[in-house]
Amino acid sequence: MADQDARQLAGRRIVLSYAGPTPPPGVLQTIREGRAAGVILFAENVTSPAQLAEAVGQLREAAAQSPVPEGLLLMTDQEGGKVRRLPGEPELSARRTGSDPDPLGAAGRAGAGAAGTLADAGLNVNLAPVLDVYDTPGNFIDRHERSYGQDPAGVGELGSAFLAAQQGLGVAATAKHFPGLGSAANGENTDDRPVTLSVPLEELRTRGEEPYRAAIAAGVRLVMASWAVYPALDPDRPAGMSPAVVQGELRGRLGFQGVTVTDALEAEALASYGGAGDRAVAAAEAGMDLILCSARDPQQAEDATTALADALDSGRLDRAAFADAVTRVDALRASLD
Repeated sequence: MADQDARQLAGRRIVLSYAGPTPPPGVLQTIREGRAAGVILFAENVTSPAQLAEAVGQLREAAAQSPVPEGLLLMTDQEGGKVRRLPGEPELSARRTGSDPDPLGAAGRAGAGAAGTLADAGLNVNLAPVLDVYDTPGNFIDRHERSYGQDPAGVGELGSAFLAAQQGLGVAATAKHFPGLGSAANGENTDDRPVTLSVPLEELRTRGEEPYRAAIAAGVRLVMASWAVYPALDPDRPAGMSPAVVQGELRGRLGFQGVTVTDALEAEALASYGGAGDRAVAAAEAGMDLILCSARDPQQAEDATTALADALDSGRLDRAAFADAVTRVDALRASLD
């Protein structure tokens, strides 16, 4: 990759988004130029199965015209229950899955259902399952029934059953939100404001991180990092901007070798970290592979791409590490064609 254009290399780490049901011409052109790894879709991008099929067809056609041979990552959040961007399975929330008489079977069926819903729509990545282990009923992660339960081993087992069933049907899974949002109180939402979770290191590892050990053993393809700050690991930076969290805990301690992906780059938790470009570079410096530009504004992705390319050209971002990130993303894309 030494001779490749910095803007194209940077774009191959970007997941972009757009508003409304029709992919804008500029988005399609960006994809044709090979400057996008993928697209995230939301409920507002979907009006009917026929409309979604047409939009996905346009995105895939643009990717086929790109100089990059790998297909697009086409993703959404299809956790189950209240958090579903597409109509259809899985109808059970994580909490209801965990309380089912046969929770392991229910988790596997939910993962297979999610795969069917996404595959039928032409999508190939699900930003699920949630592996947060909630500590207080009704807190941030429990109030929308997004957690399987309060037992780390049980959460790991059910999350692994979900992701294994889903990935067995060709749709990549994403474990989130590392190293865990289970201690966030109701209202402590990183989308809305900065959040600090002062969990002791031993508890963070035995509760927050433990389900990821099971998910990694089960072959999860992606891991999403949280935007909360965890003083036990890094008192100064959110997890997705912290080398101590991404490189030290996730890759070093737990041995994850797949693709890392940020949470939403527009999150208000990052208000003090500059614009999209500054945030993207900080995340890349920490070791995040994919930058999730999910504001439904293509300019966000352009700003992130430009900043990554400039940081690569200036030497601020190490070229070998940058190439390794692109290689991991490309390998994921190639496996899902």
